[in-house]
Amino acid sequence: MPHTVEAKPGWLARLKEFEGAVDRKALLQLLDTLVPYLILFTAMLFTSRLGAPLWVTLLLALPAGAFLMRTFILFHDCCHGSFLSSRRANDGLGRILGVLVLTPFGDWRRSHGIHHGTSGNLDRRGLGDVWTMTVEEYRASPPLRRLLYRFYRNPITLFILGPFFTFVLMNRLPSRGAGARQIRDLVIHDAAFLGLGLGLSLLFGPATWALVQGSTIFVGGIAGIWMFYVQHQFDPTYWARNGSWSSLEAALQGSSWYRLPPVAQWITGNIGLHHVHHLCPRIPNYRLQDCLEAIPELRLPQSMSFLRSLRSIRLNLWDEAASTLVSFRGLRRAAGTAG
Repeated sequence: MPHTVEAKPGWLARLKEFEGAVDRKALLQLLDTLVPYLILFTAMLFTSRLGAPLWVTLLLALPAGAFLMRTFILFHDCCHGSFLSSRRANDGLGRILGVLVLTPFGDWRRSHGIHHGTSGNLDRRGLGDVWTMTVEEYRASPPLRRLLYRFYRNPITLFILGPFFTFVLMNRLPSRGAGARQIRDLVIHDAAFLGLGLGLSLLFGPATWALVQGSTIFVGGIAGIWMFYVQHQFDPTYWARNGSWSSLEAALQGSSWYRLPPVAQWITGNIGLHHVHHLCPRIPNYRLQDCLEAIPELRLPQSMSFLRSLRSIRLNLWDEAASTLVSFRGLRRAAGTAG
C-alpha cells in the first residue's frame, strides 16, 4: 500500500537544517570526481592514439563513464543552486561541468525545475520526464502512435540508444518553451563543446576523440538514464490529476528510495535518496544521507533494492482505475479476460 501522507507534517520543516551548501565538502567532491575522470579520459586518449588494443581503451571507459555520471550529479546540484554557497559560483561551475556532461546548463536547469514542479502530475507531463501514457490514452491512440510508444519504452531504446539520442542529439537543441536566455546559453554551450572536441581532435585525431568521447558518454549515459528512470518508474508509485495532485505525495510516494551498495551510492552521488531530494531540492547531494539518518519519517517502508528495480523495466502504462503501473503483456491479458 502507498505510504499515508498527512498535509505538511511537522517533521517536514527539519529538512531546512540540511539545505546549506558546505563549500569544503563541495570542493572535495570536485577533486574526487573530476581528477579521476580527467585522468581516465586522458589515459583513454593516449592508449587509443598509441595503438593499444581497443579493449584496453573500452575497459577504461567503464570507470570513466561512472565518474562522468558522478560529474552529472555535481552539475545537477549546481542547477538547483545547492552545490556551492555562492550563486555565481554555482552558475559558473554548472556551465563548465555542463560541457563535460554534454548538457546545456541554462536550458536543463529550466526543464529540470519544471520536472520538480510537475512530477507525478498526469495533466502536466511531457517535459523533463520519461514518456508515460495511461492505459486509456494507449487504447485510444492510433496504431502508429502505439507503435512509437512501444518503441520508446523498449529497454534497448531507453538504455542503449538513449545515451546517444539524449546527450548527443537532443541536448544540442532547445527544450520546448525555452526562452531567449536558454537558447543563448545553449549556443554558447554547443560552441564550447565543439571547440573542446576540435582541440582534442587536432591533438589526438578525430577518430580517437570520437571513440573516447563516445564510449565514455555511452557508459555514463546508460547508468545515468537508468538512475533517472527508476527514480519515478516503479511500483507502487504516484500519479494524479491536477486537481488532486500533491507535491508532498509525489515526493514521498512517487520518488524512489533506491538502496544501493555503499560504493554505488557514492558514485551516484546519493541520488538514489530521491524522495529526500524531491522533498527539498536545495539539499546538496553530500548532505542527503545525513538528512535521511536524522529524520526517521524519511525511512519509508517501500525502499527499492537493485533486484526489485529490475522489475520496473516491464512496467509501461499507468492504470488510473487501479492506480498502478502495468505492462503491455498485463494489458493484453486483462483485455483477453474481459473478452
